Amino acid sequence: MLRAMRRLEGKRALVTAAAQGIGEAIARAFAADGARVLATDLNTAVLAGLDGIEGVRTAGLDVLDTAAVDRLVADEGSFDVLVNAAGMVHHGSALECDEAAWNRSWDLNVTSMHRTVRAVLPGMLDAGGGSIVNVSSICAHKGLPNRHAYSATKAAVDGFSKAVAADFVSRGVRCNTIRPGTVQSPSLDERIGAFDDPVAARRDFIARQPMGRLGKTHEIAALALYLASDESAFVTGALFDIDGGMST
Repeated sequence: MLRAMRRLEGKRALVTAAAQGIGEAIARAFAADGARVLATDLNTAVLAGLDGIEGVRTAGLDVLDTAAVDRLVADEGSFDVLVNAAGMVHHGSALECDEAAWNRSWDLNVTSMHRTVRAVLPGMLDAGGGSIVNVSSICAHKGLPNRHAYSATKAAVDGFSKAVAADFVSRGVRCNTIRPGTVQSPSLDERIGAFDDPVAARRDFIARQPMGRLGKTHEIAALALYLASDESAFVTGALFDIDGGMST
């Protein structure tokens, strides 16, 4: 019996922030559907949890380091898919966000994507196409308390993605954005744990989701898989809300 063709068969994918959470789920989903995945993260100890998975290789990468990004892509060659999942959530209003936190938020949430896209695009263009998937947030277009820097940077990600899509649509490179709501992840657990009352904080996070539950990383990965695959060949410059109804 012939094996069904997997959706990412023959494609090479680079995934950032793949050690845990959404990035990890995407790396696993891509590999399961046939991609050869280079999963990267600054936290190599946690990233090692992906070692041994068929179709996945791991590599340490600091997306804040332009030279490191350029070097990795030069060493690895071209990719058919790029997923930018790296990011941070700063908690606080404008009054609680000093310049250091503001600048770090922009560097990790926005400029890191600029670095990886600039590094990967030439190979995609030479190959005649590719798919870039950027992870943004519901906060890009819905005001939530204490998300000053995060909202600003994620709104920039949306505009950045549309600009890349417009510039390279005629050359076969697509760029789309995923905007999750609140998703259960180690990052969320860490942020909840920083509250004086973590139990109440978790209850509040769930309560703001109209579906009455948190999102799951595999649900975000399923959307990323669609956008990476040829099933979405007519899709570029799109913003996909996957937020349990928060944007309705």
